[in-house]
Amino acid sequence: MTLKETLERSTQKYADKVLMKFKRDGAWQTLTYREFLTWVRNIAEVLARTCHVRPNDRVALLGANSPEWCAIHYAITGLAATAVPIDVKLQEQEVGHILSDSSASVLLMDCTSDVRILDIAGRCPNLRHIILFGTQKPELDNGKTRGIQLHDFDKVLEEHREAAAGHSAAYDRYQPQPDDVAAFIYTSGTTGRQKGAMLTHGNFTANFQQLDRAIDIFPDDLFMTILPLHHSFAFTVCLVTPIASGTAMSFVESLRTIGENIRETSPTIVPAVPLLLEKIYNKLKAGIQAKPAARLLWALGVRAPVRKGIMDKLGGRIRLLISGGAPADPLMLRGLEELGLKAREGYGITECSPVLTLTPFEEPIRPGSCGKPLPGVDMCVMDANSEGVGELAARGGNIMKGYFNNPAATAEVFRDGWFLTGDLGYMDEDNYVFITGRKKALIVNREGKNIYPEEVELQINQSPLILESVVVGYLPPGETVGEQVGVIVVPDEEGLATLEASEKRKLTEAEIATRLRAEVKKQVAALADYKHPRRVQIRWEEFNKTSTGKIKRYLYAMSESAVD
Repeated sequence: MTLKETLERSTQKYADKVLMKFKRDGAWQTLTYREFLTWVRNIAEVLARTCHVRPNDRVALLGANSPEWCAIHYAITGLAATAVPIDVKLQEQEVGHILSDSSASVLLMDCTSDVRILDIAGRCPNLRHIILFGTQKPELDNGKTRGIQLHDFDKVLEEHREAAAGHSAAYDRYQPQPDDVAAFIYTSGTTGRQKGAMLTHGNFTANFQQLDRAIDIFPDDLFMTILPLHHSFAFTVCLVTPIASGTAMSFVESLRTIGENIRETSPTIVPAVPLLLEKIYNKLKAGIQAKPAARLLWALGVRAPVRKGIMDKLGGRIRLLISGGAPADPLMLRGLEELGLKAREGYGITECSPVLTLTPFEEPIRPGSCGKPLPGVDMCVMDANSEGVGELAARGGNIMKGYFNNPAATAEVFRDGWFLTGDLGYMDEDNYVFITGRKKALIVNREGKNIYPEEVELQINQSPLILESVVVGYLPPGETVGEQVGVIVVPDEEGLATLEASEKRKLTEAEIATRLRAEVKKQVAALADYKHPRRVQIRWEEFNKTSTGKIKRYLYAMSESAVD
C-alpha cells in the first residue's frame, strides 16, 4: 500500500469523521477526513502548477507540528514526489546541507521558523521555489529573490482551489507505487555528514500494519501528537497510523500546555519520549502528596479512587502510554502502572520507519528489555560473543531502501539482507530484546535525540586552537538514563603559539582552558542546540590512536571535574 491509498481508503469510509483536533486563537478546531483530503488535493495542485513538481522530485518541508505540515506532506507524496522533512531546531548550516544534498527544488516553510533561509539559498543550486505558510507571513512581492520565487501559501491555494477539484487535477494524474520513496529523513552521519534515509510508501505502511497487529486500535482512539513529526517515530505512530486506521489525532499547543491539552481532548494513546513521561509521573506523584486525602488513601492501600482521579485529570480515556526514542527507566514505567496508567516501551531507529520492538500490551514489563519484535519484523544477533551479546539486526517490509546518494554508507549497514542497527544486545528465550550498548559511537539524550560524536567533532576541530577532540556521552549525577554531550579537547600548539604572538604574551594553562571552551562554544553554534557539549574537558596530550590513526575513543570518558 501507499500513504495515498491509506488516506483515500479512510476518507471513503469515514469522510465526515474528525481526523484532527487543533487549537487556534484559543479555541479547539477540527478537520474531517473529507476536509483534510480536499486540502491535500489543493496543495498538490499548487505544487504541480506553480512549482512544477513531478514524480521523484524532492520537496522540503520545514515547520513545527501543525495540520498544514501534515497536509503538505501527504500532498507531496500524493504526487509521487519525495518529502524531505527538516528539524526546525537545526541551524542554517545543517538546513543548507539537507537542501543541497537532497537536491530539493521546492521548500515549504513555516514563516515562524528562525531559519534565515534566504541567507543559505545561494548554496542550494536546485532550490527554485519557497512557499511560506503559518500565521506570521511577511509581505511578499511574488518576485524573485536571489533566483528563488517566493509564494504566499494561502494566496496560491486560493488561485488553484477550483482546478484542484476538477477532473484533471494533478493529484489524480500521479499514482505513487509502494516501492517509491516517500521521504528522505536525515540522520547525523558517522563521518559528520547527515545522511538521507530513503523510506518508501511501503516502509511506512508496513510499519503501520506491524503496529496494528501488536496494538489493538479501536474506532474511537485518539492519538496525542506531542513529538515532532519530522522524526519517523512521531510520523509513523501519530500521523500514518491514525490516518491508515481511520482514527483521530490531536495536537498539543506546546510542551508547556501538554497537561491542559490532554484534559481538553481526552486522548487514548500517548506516544512520548522518556523525559516527558518522567515529568508526567513526577507531577502525578507530587499531586498525590499535595492532597492529604489522596495521600492517606494511597498509604492505606485504597488506591482505586486515587487512580480514578488521576485518570480524570488526564482526560479520562488514556489506555496506553508508549515510550520511545531513548531508553526508559523501568522503575518509572512500573510507577506509571501503579498509578493506573498502562505504559509500554518500544525500540526503533529512523532507517526502520522506525519501530522494531514493543513490550506486548497484555504482558508485564520485563526490566531492562525494550520488548519483542513487532509481528512482521525479524530480528537476530550478529557476531554474538560467548554471552550471546552481539549486534542487533532486523529485516522486514519497514526497512529503508538505503541512504540517498551514498552507496558506501548503505553497504555498511546491510549484510545478507539484514539491516545492522549498530546497537549491541541480546534476545532471551522468550524473544525479548535487551540492548546493552552501541557499536556506533552514538549519544542519545533524554529527549530521544540522536547525536553522532563525529559530526560535533568535525565542527569543533575547525578551530585553529584545537588539535583534536573526542565527544562523549555522560550521565549527570543522579540520572540513570539519557545522556548529555561532553567533549574532551586537545589544544593545538601551533595555533596557541600564533595566538600568543599576536597578543605578545604567554598564556597560562587556565587562560588556555578558558579560550578553548570559548572556541568550542563558537564552533558548535552552527549546530542544533541539543548537539552542543554541556561539559568541556581539557587534555594536554594527544589521544591514543590505532595503527591507522583512528582515536581509541573507548578509552575516554568525561571526568566529573570537567567544567559545565
